[in-house]
Amino acid sequence: MNAMTDAFYQSLPIFTRFEGVADARNYQPLPQDWVLAVADIVGSTKAIAEGRYKQVNMAGASVISAVLNALGHEDYPFSFGGDGAMVALPAHHAEAARAALAAVRAWAGRELALDMRVALVPIDDIRQARLDVAVARFAASPLVSYAMFTGGGASWAERQMKAGRYTIEAKTEAPPDLSGLSCRWSPMQAHNGEIVSIIAQPTSPATMAQFEALVSAIIQVTAEQSRNGHPVPEEGPQLAFSTDGIKAETLAFAPRQRLLQSLRIRLLVALTALLHRLNIPLGRFDTRRYTRDVAANSDFRKFDDGLKMTVDVDEPHRLRIEKLLAEAEETGVCRYGIHRQDSALMTCFVLSPMTRNHMHFVDGGGGGYAIAASKLSGKRSTDPV
Repeated sequence: MNAMTDAFYQSLPIFTRFEGVADARNYQPLPQDWVLAVADIVGSTKAIAEGRYKQVNMAGASVISAVLNALGHEDYPFSFGGDGAMVALPAHHAEAARAALAAVRAWAGRELALDMRVALVPIDDIRQARLDVAVARFAASPLVSYAMFTGGGASWAERQMKAGRYTIEAKTEAPPDLSGLSCRWSPMQAHNGEIVSIIAQPTSPATMAQFEALVSAIIQVTAEQSRNGHPVPEEGPQLAFSTDGIKAETLAFAPRQRLLQSLRIRLLVALTALLHRLNIPLGRFDTRRYTRDVAANSDFRKFDDGLKMTVDVDEPHRLRIEKLLAEAEETGVCRYGIHRQDSALMTCFVLSPMTRNHMHFVDGGGGGYAIAASKLSGKRSTDPV
């Protein structure tokens, strides 16, 4: 085991202004002996049309939970994409990650009736394809930082997986360890106007300066909205039962445990709501501080071989963003997909409610990134940087 390699991600400097996601100086290439664990849901658009996006989101986030739990909650970089996810890790953890991916693929098919693709792609193969994976750390809050990815290699790895390369079969009955995975929050309604999920990808290294300017321009537009277009209220999401979310969450347990776990989750939500309303802490657990941390620790905007945002904006600001994107696509700077809906969803990964570094993945409630990505499929495909 190489301790220096293991500590690579933790040693990266953290930047705090989101505009820095398009600045190559904030990124460092992943070590040569790392691999990418990648996954996505086959037919996610159909599942979304059937009203099953909560389950699709749960499946996507389960990949992160299963892999990180298998590695002992190590701080490795990852990205959540709505109907899929990616985790980067040292190759000496590849077998543990392979087992976790096989287990989560089998679980998604068995319990969620979702066909999941999973793969492990070596960084060395990506570089032989003349692409790269570089990573940066963006502080969503003083408590949590998220990984940002550039170089085109992550997108290449996803395409290879979809083409049937590097595939991991679901030949296991062993359940994945999804400890800490939660999707009990109710959908969050738009308060500025509507929830807009955006994916914008640069077309080539030659257009990166213009693409960086585009990212800055979009950020400036969202900055004019309350909380920079953040879809989660500052005081946190509403504390209420999400029946679909609780049902999806209990599927992470053995069948004989599900009724008990469902009752436990409902009691926890009810108790938390009561303590929140009365502003009464329970030992070291302060419910109002926790819900504020939920909002602060959310990944509503990110960079994963391109800009991804789920923002709450009014119509004039949405139209300005769409105009910027359309003009950039027309001039060959980017290609983009955008999807509008009236709510946002949150799926969480909470190692311990007593610590404040819990992570919360935000997506649009009506298809979000999955539908936005589908609108990219008919456009000219290139290897983004």
